Amino acid sequence: MYGGFKKNKTINEVLDKPTVLTIYGMIKSQILSYVNGVIRAGKESVVFWAVSPANDDIALKTYLVSTSSFKKRASYILGDPRFSRIKSGTRNLVYLWAKKEYQNLTSCIGCGISVVKPIAVRKNVLALEFVGKNGVPEKTLVECQVNKKDYKSAILLIEQLYKKAHLVHGDFSEYNIFKTKNGLILFDLGSAVDLQHPNSQELLKRDINNISRFFVKRGLAVENPIDVLKKIRNEL
Repeated sequence: MYGGFKKNKTINEVLDKPTVLTIYGMIKSQILSYVNGVIRAGKESVVFWAVSPANDDIALKTYLVSTSSFKKRASYILGDPRFSRIKSGTRNLVYLWAKKEYQNLTSCIGCGISVVKPIAVRKNVLALEFVGKNGVPEKTLVECQVNKKDYKSAILLIEQLYKKAHLVHGDFSEYNIFKTKNGLILFDLGSAVDLQHPNSQELLKRDINNISRFFVKRGLAVENPIDVLKKIRNEL
């Protein structure tokens, strides 16, 4: 092991020098003990399997500072009353995005909504509860057989976000919901916006339509998305 990283397991472009220093800081603060290999890699982030000093698994989500994708994501922050001061520059935007996801998850946990538990955030690095075992994450909805109960649970998550946490996910899909033996667990809440955001209602419609489309493709009957929208808004 070298400086908290298992040899040859974390060589990736995500680990630029500032990110490495951030992770070292989390190790020194005893948030992490060491970092294993990559669990998931995407355009905007890479998730590592890490381990805490108590030997608990941690999902270490590291946002890519070098990616241009975050410039397209600025609209999810601009207009959100919680983040009125935005410094210029991609790095600052990425840091704010990580902070926003941590804050969204914390709000959801406080409301009793089934999301991954946030542990800590430092700059572009977010430490999260590991949903899975021995470095293998639970499967997402898209990887599983689904049923009517899953559909109802997914719609309930959207409703709870809206009514309890006063948030709209903004990127709700079968790819960011774990299916576990204890039910569904939502993750990737960086895109979630406050209800006062000017695009919140359009994002709500899109979330409902997207997840409804997934279940229809799997051969399940779903409620009319318009009726679901009205119920969530208490218009029925």
